[in-house]
Amino acid sequence: MKRVTFCGLAAAALAALTVPMILAQAREPEKISESMNARTAFHMLKSLAGTWTGTAGAENTPTTVTYKITANGHVVTEVLFAGTDHEMMTLYYVQGSDVLATHYCSLGNRPQFKLDAGKSSLKELVFAFDGGNGFDSGKDNHIHDAKLDFNGKDKFDASWSFYSGGEKRGSNDFHLTRVAAK
Repeated sequence: MKRVTFCGLAAAALAALTVPMILAQAREPEKISESMNARTAFHMLKSLAGTWTGTAGAENTPTTVTYKITANGHVVTEVLFAGTDHEMMTLYYVQGSDVLATHYCSLGNRPQFKLDAGKSSLKELVFAFDGGNGFDSGKDNHIHDAKLDFNGKDKFDASWSFYSGGEKRGSNDFHLTRVAAK
């Protein structure tokens, strides 16, 4: 009788351990959330660190863009058209639960942007106009918003909307490929 009870307990214990493992294997895998937050977006921006070459604008002007992580990992710096009269810089940073950006334009103004988490995804970051300094957004020329498309590890597109007189007048599109590290 003891042997039957022991075998019965052993079988029950084995079933108790085995059944949950089988059920766990049968469950659907967890889905990765498509929702965007500041931490995820900033890590995406950090992944751009390095030098990129490609074309810019309607004329497909050859260009080089550099991204650098600075300020002990708290800022991503983007430099466009380095060494030219049109050199510009954008600083991306996290403030609270937002990713913000300040664009230091060759026009002498400083538009600011805020990540639109609702329109952004793991493939595209969308930045909305959030004020600025040195211009009147209802009158003056300025960059007004941006879309950054992550097309894989070594391909990247960016589109910056240009406004004048309070209306969109065009965009400056960049099509970039990462330069291999030496």
